[in-house]
Amino acid sequence: MTIAEVCVNITANSLDKNFTYRVPEHLQGLTAGWRVIVPFGRQRVDGFVMRVREVDESETFEFELKDVAEVIDEEPWFTPEMMSAARWLSEFYLCPLSRTMGLFMPGRRGKKIVIKFERVFVLAAEYDPKDFVNKPAQLKLLRLLEERGIVRAAELSEHKILSTTAKTLCDAGLIAVEQRRVLRDSYAQIKSVPKTFELTDDQRSAIAAVEKFLSARKFQGFLLHGVTGSGKTQVYIELAKATRRLGRRVIVLVPEIALTGQAVMNFKAHFDDVAVIHSRLSINERSDAFHRIRMGDVGIVIGARSALFTPVDNVGLIVVDEEQDTSYKQGQNPPLYHARIVAEEFARFHDAAIIFGSATPSLENFYRARHGELIYLQMPRRVLDNPLPDVKCVDMRTELKAGNRTVLSRELAELLRRTVADGQQAILLLNRRGWSTVVMCRECGALAKCPECGLPMTYHADGLLRCHNCNVELEPPKVCPACGSRRIKFLGTGTEKLERALKTILPNARAVRMDRDSTGGKFGHQKILDAFAAHEYDILFGTQMVAKGHDIGNVTTVGVLSADAALSFANFRASELCFELITQAAGRAGRADLPGKVIVQAYNVDAAAIRFGCEQNYEKFCANEFPLREEIFFPPYCRLVKLIVTGKDELKTKSRAKEIVKAFRAEVAKKFSSRQEIFGPIAAAIACLRGVYRFAVVIKSADLSSVRNFLRSHDLHRCDDVQLDIDPLTTD
Repeated sequence: MTIAEVCVNITANSLDKNFTYRVPEHLQGLTAGWRVIVPFGRQRVDGFVMRVREVDESETFEFELKDVAEVIDEEPWFTPEMMSAARWLSEFYLCPLSRTMGLFMPGRRGKKIVIKFERVFVLAAEYDPKDFVNKPAQLKLLRLLEERGIVRAAELSEHKILSTTAKTLCDAGLIAVEQRRVLRDSYAQIKSVPKTFELTDDQRSAIAAVEKFLSARKFQGFLLHGVTGSGKTQVYIELAKATRRLGRRVIVLVPEIALTGQAVMNFKAHFDDVAVIHSRLSINERSDAFHRIRMGDVGIVIGARSALFTPVDNVGLIVVDEEQDTSYKQGQNPPLYHARIVAEEFARFHDAAIIFGSATPSLENFYRARHGELIYLQMPRRVLDNPLPDVKCVDMRTELKAGNRTVLSRELAELLRRTVADGQQAILLLNRRGWSTVVMCRECGALAKCPECGLPMTYHADGLLRCHNCNVELEPPKVCPACGSRRIKFLGTGTEKLERALKTILPNARAVRMDRDSTGGKFGHQKILDAFAAHEYDILFGTQMVAKGHDIGNVTTVGVLSADAALSFANFRASELCFELITQAAGRAGRADLPGKVIVQAYNVDAAAIRFGCEQNYEKFCANEFPLREEIFFPPYCRLVKLIVTGKDELKTKSRAKEIVKAFRAEVAKKFSSRQEIFGPIAAAIACLRGVYRFAVVIKSADLSSVRNFLRSHDLHRCDDVQLDIDPLTTD
């Protein structure tokens, strides 16, 4: 008898184990890696075959075995390497294997992938052109096939060839009809011409340092710290060329889908075997990209964090561009992985080199580079020695005293007028969507909050309140539900209000907004960026997606609005995030021959992040921030693990969280020499979600393995009322 061990696709933590099924006669070719449908209780669910083996009649089972019902795809989906990676993810992130296996699917798990085929014609025999002197249409098709190899049936009409002509040649045995798989690729039409320029000495040094490890096929991590405009992308391209010459493949990660198009254009100027993976592609497009990768037709995989989970093998180089970006962290559904950590583990698995690139490296990786865990590569100068932009900070308190209550300071408004008049372009960053960020009762101070998650709702220009966490929409209140007052105040400024201000202050300027509300569809970001790069617009404004990676030579002015807003959050990374955003946004200005000017608007102008961000001085910022982090024992001096304990009874849920804290202090904190701290429970950032209370417990540890052992020993990774987050971005 043949049996299959199946990981059923049910996300309950308590069901984190494989279940055994009998393989029926008609599925005897089943192997590990197939997706299947199996009976589970009273329902049929999909699952992943983890192992297939033969058993004799003497082996007994706890329950009567049921049969595998059917297979989902036309071939095994998972390679052995993908399955090994899924097991590592499950072990490291203490997450059910069914969830980590799901990462390697191009869309919703359990859904059958639609494989599209089309009819094509190919030459089947030699022919003599003299035989077709009086048959020009047939000769035209034969010569077309001789030139191109195949002709799609759907494109016969484009060449003014009738289908009857093709049928006649088929009947004569001169051509044949085949079914070929259609590989859908929205990026197929992107073409680019490589730019020719001399590499800088800094670029050559960085390339040489990495090439040694590429040639040796040896794992090594690098931190490439290059100022904005220093040419990091060209370093990636040159190293990708070296990797391909060695017959190995490359993964290039970018943090935002908005940056994918530019990365694809840069690499397609040098490579014709590029595949793109991100969540805005259709499931079938991602499936076709997976097929191309599996068949060996792809040498360069580019995309957001999900690009890690493709069937690419023989990887020689992984690039994590803008490695500091928080978008690399999966923040919603488990596993709550960090692509930076996963990418490094995958590089070890492949004996590959991995490059973490940034103008503002994460403090964790900069700390590791200082202590020799990563090889530090520095590029402190811009290409062609262009200067960094001139940055000035404007105190918005002074603007208020002068009677200016608009979102733009007088100095920035004037700079924008000059920029547009001179035929140059500007980028404005305001990291808040909507019209007003807060709706508040002036009588009692109550805020308009989402009924689902309790977070403050944002007022939008269409007259609705929206929760950016739950996507709930509501009419704004006319009276306060808490006290009955009609004194409802709309406070704060979002990108929609900025749009109105620009139309008022610069009525003749062509401005375009880029945020999550304005970039729907597959290429929403790219269409806006392409139009801006073609100077169809004078001003590009929006949230943080306008601040990173874009290289548009005519941009001479950048404005950073409400630069200190991030500092108001109770987040130990707030200062780091504020500094990064200022530096990255400023880096968009003056990247070509024209000098750049940057105005940073803030109320808390004396904050270290604002001062050092305006100076664009990463070293000074780190010198200030590291001692603070060390004193309060936060990363990079420890690793964090966050537990969110949930339940419908508030007191019982908090009591459950307290028991975990008590057990950790007794079993771990007192017994290990390395520093171990735990605090909480505190109400989570979303304290109550749809009637379920949520309490956060945070562990700070210099020894992550001891924490994971504790969590396993108490089966907390198998509890459905506890969500585990290793290396969280926040502590609430």
